[in-house]
Amino acid sequence: MTHAADHARSRTPYAEGGQVVILTGPPGAGKSAVARLLADAYESSVHLHADDFWHYIKRGALPPYLPEAHRQNQVVIRVIAEAAFGYARGGYRVVVDGIVGPWFLDAFRETAAATDVPMHYVVLRPDQATTVHRATSRGPGALTAPEPVRSLHRQFSGLEELEAHVADSTDWTPEETADRVRAALDAGAYVLT
Repeated sequence: MTHAADHARSRTPYAEGGQVVILTGPPGAGKSAVARLLADAYESSVHLHADDFWHYIKRGALPPYLPEAHRQNQVVIRVIAEAAFGYARGGYRVVVDGIVGPWFLDAFRETAAATDVPMHYVVLRPDQATTVHRATSRGPGALTAPEPVRSLHRQFSGLEELEAHVADSTDWTPEETADRVRAALDAGAYVLT
């Protein structure tokens, strides 16, 4: 095979069905439960639980919500983006479940542009009282301190052009949220360019 043929093959469109869905929002928004349901609804799917990628750092890890963790967070987000689009190029629908605020989207946009894989961005944002209640009721290993949860909720508010990507899941069960998000995804409502 010639070099030109190799290059053309590497730039062919994503495998049928391959796409990345970033499912984000503050802690307690229901991301993990909804991501599991979405991934289960598709024939070929991957659920990338972003929190796991932070736990892979064995020495020198900082809590990601601290300002001094910025460099660490940039590295981890880039790794998550590369993993997500790697699976999607193979034809999988990838649901990235984690705190991927607008401040992290450049890594995903750059990887999407390099791969020709469609990307969707969904922000689950129940009201603040519901978010704090859900987050502080979770078990060990989860962020349950109220102030960082409130801070992250504020950071996911007033998203300007990204407000169209918000789903207010205050009154929805995880199943209802997953059904509504899937219908919106199928309709192209959350496509991010």
